[in-house]
Amino acid sequence: MKQDNPIAPKSILFVCLGNICRSPIAEGLFRHIARQTGVVDRFVIDSAGLGSWHVGNPPDERAQSALLARGVHISDLRARQVTLADFDEFDIILAMDRTNSQGLLKLAPKDKQNKVHLMMEFAPNLGVREIPDPYFGGKEGFDYVCQLVDAAARGLLHNLMSKPSSATLSGRPVVPAKG
Repeated sequence: MKQDNPIAPKSILFVCLGNICRSPIAEGLFRHIARQTGVVDRFVIDSAGLGSWHVGNPPDERAQSALLARGVHISDLRARQVTLADFDEFDIILAMDRTNSQGLLKLAPKDKQNKVHLMMEFAPNLGVREIPDPYFGGKEGFDYVCQLVDAAARGLLHNLMSKPSSATLSGRPVVPAKG
């Protein structure tokens, strides 16, 4: 569903701890939903981790499997670490949990801290504030993360598409778009 009024491209960075589970799931799902909606070209989408121990690695096999079951491929993604430059390059930086958010706020220059938000702010109807780390669990944890991220990604897209091009995130949660 393309809109007639063009929007300036928004750059979005999804962040978790190691960039092999939650943030690549978020990157893949948001890109997939934006593509289905016909607006993927309006976004620069990336993901990163606060830690460096997985840099260069593909997403966890369980994350890939959970998304592949939904028709989303993320095998080409590679983990990278958040850099100071990310706070200049990205309009929106979405943390998967409060610990990630706190880590980002410690790294961010004061004038860039307003770019950091919790991903689940965009799915308030679920009553969940954080996306849990599924790394030490099984398949069910990855499926649950995909469900949460899907709802938040749809809410984020709805929020971004309903704002004029000069707008930033309101910080107020929205109900995810149906679909």
